[in-house]
Amino acid sequence: MTRPTHPKSAIRPYHAPVWSEPLIMEMGAPGRRGAWLPAFDGGDGAADAVSLVPETMRRKSAPALPENSEPDVLHHYLRLSQQTMGMIGVSLFGTCTMKYNPRLNEEMAARPYMAELHPDQDESTLQGAFEIIDGMNKILCRLSGMDQFTFQAAGGADAAYLHACLTRAYHAARGEGEQRREVITSIQSHPCNPATADAAGYEVITLPLGENGYPSLDALKAAVSERTAALMINNPDDMGIYNPEIKEWVRTVHEAGGLCFYDHANFNGVMSKIRAADLGFDACMFMLHKTFGVPKGGGGPAVGAYGCREALRPFLPGPLVVEEGGAYRLESPGETSLGRVREYLGNVQQVMKAYAWSRAMGEAGICEASDMSVLLNNYMEKKLLQIKGVTRSHPDIDGWRLEMTRYSLGALFEDTGVTVMEVQNRMTDFGVDAFWLSHEPWIVPHPFTPEAGEMWSREDVDYWIAVLAHVCNEAYTDPEIVKTAPHNQAIGQLDASDIDSPDRRAMTWRAYRRKRT
Repeated sequence: MTRPTHPKSAIRPYHAPVWSEPLIMEMGAPGRRGAWLPAFDGGDGAADAVSLVPETMRRKSAPALPENSEPDVLHHYLRLSQQTMGMIGVSLFGTCTMKYNPRLNEEMAARPYMAELHPDQDESTLQGAFEIIDGMNKILCRLSGMDQFTFQAAGGADAAYLHACLTRAYHAARGEGEQRREVITSIQSHPCNPATADAAGYEVITLPLGENGYPSLDALKAAVSERTAALMINNPDDMGIYNPEIKEWVRTVHEAGGLCFYDHANFNGVMSKIRAADLGFDACMFMLHKTFGVPKGGGGPAVGAYGCREALRPFLPGPLVVEEGGAYRLESPGETSLGRVREYLGNVQQVMKAYAWSRAMGEAGICEASDMSVLLNNYMEKKLLQIKGVTRSHPDIDGWRLEMTRYSLGALFEDTGVTVMEVQNRMTDFGVDAFWLSHEPWIVPHPFTPEAGEMWSREDVDYWIAVLAHVCNEAYTDPEIVKTAPHNQAIGQLDASDIDSPDRRAMTWRAYRRKRT
């Protein structure tokens, strides 16, 4: 019996709202206000409010601010939000594990007992926050096998940079700081690994991909030497390929005296299945703002949780939250600490959201989410490869991919002249968010990397695939409609020829008025 296709997989009519909204500075009228403040009563011995401001700090002229009522401002920004496509449709944004962010967690983060805390309060009044930080530390230690996490790092790249700096401190303490000047990574590793190592002053050795879709062990052995400071790698990579020789990689680097860092940005497909410490890694990083259900980008600040084995703990930035006798206190960094990478304890509200997500999921839920992520990815792969013009990276490599697969529209481009960016634009005409392409450099031509994770339904995934199939068919039958997209969005294609022109670029209202008049 054939299972009927859910009606959501059929292409639905869609058109974004178009408001032709003016700039907020161009709205309103003199005297309009959102609130009226009481008249100055002449207190504090001052005749008027202006006299309370030191003369050297007084403005010479009134600020050029828009004058609008509160409803006008509300409606203006609501209309702008309706014209913004991002994260409203089905968004399978690969390498980022875009998850639903529970509203309850957002509500808790906004409550006074979290939002109004100050990090300089007496420790006795911060016990609840400390307990959450310590609890999240223990959860991540269980998932990774590490001994201690810090949440200071403001995102994944920040955590990678933390490791590069910690690597320098570790080798310097052993008298090998000047000798060990090289960090090894791969061409398919996330760019933050070579970039942060370079920013920390290391020479970067980038290994090419081998015939199995990951660098060969022989290539690694050729790169490792007494100059090796660290290996910084993610596994699986964005093509969904897992390196089964990773234990041997770690052993090889350790024998040469280097450290091994596991970039866990792609942890979603292996949650509860792989522990970095069990593979021999010295340190790892988790994306709380991705894998652990915390908002990413415009939804909230990021957290790159960095964890390490006990041997590296003395070099961590501080302070750290520690438990003693049922109470919590801050442990100041020691003399070997690399110093702060962020003020105070980092983005504590985001840690609280990740803690709530982890506790709600539990071990069984995290394991099931990992299974669903892999299942959905391979379900997508089977259907996507049936679309004319779509191929996948390393097509000759058998076996299932993990949480995402790197696809290519190179064949479609060769056949039709339609680029992957033009396909992106056209897909938004059907209420689907533009897909993610690939980190640079592009390993495959015209890449795209969707990732369903565990949160998207089969019907949503089917609709996304149906839209891509429809657009690819258009590329073969009516390529101009794809090349000139989007057609159903608030704004069509823009002329970007003078986007960087100093004669038109305006970052302030004053500059805008000067350059437009």
